[in-house]
Amino acid sequence: MEAVTQESFKAEVLDVPGKVVVDFWAEWCGPCRMVEPALAEIAEHNPGVRFVKLNVDENPQVAQSLEVMNIPTLLAFEDGQLKKRIVGALSKPKLIEELADWLT
Repeated sequence: MEAVTQESFKAEVLDVPGKVVVDFWAEWCGPCRMVEPALAEIAEHNPGVRFVKLNVDENPQVAQSLEVMNIPTLLAFEDGQLKKRIVGALSKPKLIEELADWLT
């Protein structure tokens, strides 16, 4: 998954037509590391959805502006509008279930 930063967030997430899922994570976050492989597999099977990740330690302004208080947090955007928030580490089947409206 491609990483985005506070400098690229608007162009890479908010200004992108279609569906984008952003994984808010940090290097020290064990649950974040558990979720990443499942997200990568989901992304591979859903080419119509853009999956990106944002390191909250390196980009705190974006996390704060979107009220991301805990990680891992997934935010699902459609045409630049926040549509869904998923907080916590979920299994791959549960992630698929939660993201069903975004998957192609």
